[in-house]
Amino acid sequence: MVRPKHFGFNIETESSNKFQKKNTIHSETEISKLAISEFDLMVNSLTKAGIGVDVFDDLPDTVLPDSVFPNNWISTDANGTVYTYPMQAIIRRKERREDIIEKLMKSYIVNKRYSLELFEDQNQYLEGTGSLILDRVHEIAYACISPRTDPRVLHKFSILSGYETILFNSIDSKGNEIYHTNVMMAMGSDFVICCMDSIPEMQRVKLLNSFEKTNKQLIEISFLQMEHFAGNMLLLHNKDLEPVLVCSKTAFKSLNQKQVARLEQAATFAVIPLEIIETIGGGSARCMIAENFLKLKN
Repeated sequence: MVRPKHFGFNIETESSNKFQKKNTIHSETEISKLAISEFDLMVNSLTKAGIGVDVFDDLPDTVLPDSVFPNNWISTDANGTVYTYPMQAIIRRKERREDIIEKLMKSYIVNKRYSLELFEDQNQYLEGTGSLILDRVHEIAYACISPRTDPRVLHKFSILSGYETILFNSIDSKGNEIYHTNVMMAMGSDFVICCMDSIPEMQRVKLLNSFEKTNKQLIEISFLQMEHFAGNMLLLHNKDLEPVLVCSKTAFKSLNQKQVARLEQAATFAVIPLEIIETIGGGSARCMIAENFLKLKN
């Protein structure tokens, strides 16, 4: 996780991210301070749940309004692979940091490094686990097409990773393309949260067949729940290998009793208030976490 120093509204991303909303109540300084408070609360909540968190400080002299969302530029795999990704917004490309990768390499085993950001020269993007919902057990990558998720880069990822890819379209209640797959879908060990109404009917069958084949019970969320970030959850495991489902307070409150009961069968909730970050940044709890699957060095 990256502790933000200059969090704020990113004008470069607002055209594709309809989840962002401008805040006219607080000043830029107040927004930044509130975001840091939410970030620190989230780190503390995860730590109390027994989840190990590597926190990296933001660049001190570079204004990066979305640096709190590192999952868009880096992902790792248990086989020792590190991927870095091409991002649409020019300012966001500065979030990719070799110093963070070097620090990871000092503590963890890294065997391969794939730098997909070369696709930026062709205006083709794939924004990490924002674009990709990875079923790591069955090696399937789900992705919805958007200005930030290009099928050509996804194909390259598939070749490098060996993952099967399932590509589809997804729109919000007003017909706008969903900018990142991870706001409309979240993968669990035996469940998948998904806003099926956002997907064209002709494309749903392939997803439903895949969910059934991989023994994932579908928990459908509505457009309204998706807009409250109910699709932006992340299942983690703590140091005792107990499952913890991380989400924002906004997302949790949008769930109905049946949905909560089903999810509580699979994991313990870690619910964090993230109103400033998710409203202004247009991304919630899942976006703030870049999972580390690398193995520690002896």
